[in-house]
Amino acid sequence: MGFLEFISALFGWIYTLSWSLSFYSQPLLNIRRKSTSGTTVDFPFINTLGFLAYLIYNTVFYSSPVIRHQYALRNNGHTPTVAVNDIVFAAHAFVVCAILTTQYFLPAIWGFDRAPGARPSRLILGVASGSFVAVAVIILVVLSTPSDADPRTSWAWLDVIYTISYVKLLITLVKYAPQLVYNFKNHSTKGWSIWQILLDFLGGMLSIAQLVIDSWLQGDWSGVTGNPVKFALGNVSMLYDLVFMTQHYILYRDDGSAKNSEEDSLLERGDGRRRLD
Repeated sequence: MGFLEFISALFGWIYTLSWSLSFYSQPLLNIRRKSTSGTTVDFPFINTLGFLAYLIYNTVFYSSPVIRHQYALRNNGHTPTVAVNDIVFAAHAFVVCAILTTQYFLPAIWGFDRAPGARPSRLILGVASGSFVAVAVIILVVLSTPSDADPRTSWAWLDVIYTISYVKLLITLVKYAPQLVYNFKNHSTKGWSIWQILLDFLGGMLSIAQLVIDSWLQGDWSGVTGNPVKFALGNVSMLYDLVFMTQHYILYRDDGSAKNSEEDSLLERGDGRRRLD
């Protein structure tokens, strides 16, 4: 294994670890606070669907001879730049996101009181239902295509997998928006774990770096253009991460301390009254 191959593999597993750890931050914070207040169910709910799509996309690209053959026909004989760590990451993320979603839909089993934001918004429900319809339509189109049609110029099963990948990309574009708006309205990031954002940002940088290295090693940039979901995924997520970091560390950095000071002051007044009584 050459140096660049080693760096690519190292980056792959580090970003897998970083992104994987990021999913634990929010559910653990909710457990510690015994509440999901300060967050909405929109993010974990649509994230679960998104990572199901990403798991299907990566698994099929990695293991299906038909899809890999059709991909090669359209990309100068090159194979998809999907690694085992992509599948491991997607499967793990899907499971953890599904568990996190139960904290909102089934708070009683976690010992939580039902908090605001436990019902998906119309935007997120629309994205979810629209995604299912889009994939179903493309499947019908492929089924109606003659079996002897050339996959390079006609509809093929590769297009179904691409559509599933675009579902993941669309979800990535919108999944953080409700929480950003929620933070803005409350002028606070209390309840929203910043560690998931920091780890996600690190993972995004290493994901893009691995993709660029792999494309360089193949001597063809179809590794980027032929795998748009992975390239766009890292960039879009990092932009959102930067906005969340701005909210947490700059715009609303005193929200928690101010509230805590106010609460402490009220408690002290209460203790004083009790002593006087």
